[in-house]
Amino acid sequence: MMLNNKKKIPMRRCVATGEMKPKKEMIRIVKTNEGEIFVDPTGKKNGRGAYMTLSEETILKAKKRKSLQSQFETVIDESIYEELTRLAMRAQHDTH
Repeated sequence: MMLNNKKKIPMRRCVATGEMKPKKEMIRIVKTNEGEIFVDPTGKKNGRGAYMTLSEETILKAKKRKSLQSQFETVIDESIYEELTRLAMRAQHDTH
């Protein structure tokens, strides 16, 4: 019997698409206890987190479906979507 020494990859569900993906491939959005909502590129800030695939298509889908709004039960400021879009464009630019 062989033991599997592979490290378990933490998976997270995208709030917009419902797809499970490795946590490293996603961006985290946080709602603090004070109700502040912000993008958390480090994935380590305190608060309730929601994960999203970092692509413009997914961000548009989340905005249209109000995925983050339902997740955090509050209105999401337009600036959050703008920041996510900027990060997605930068990530896409870095990979090509």
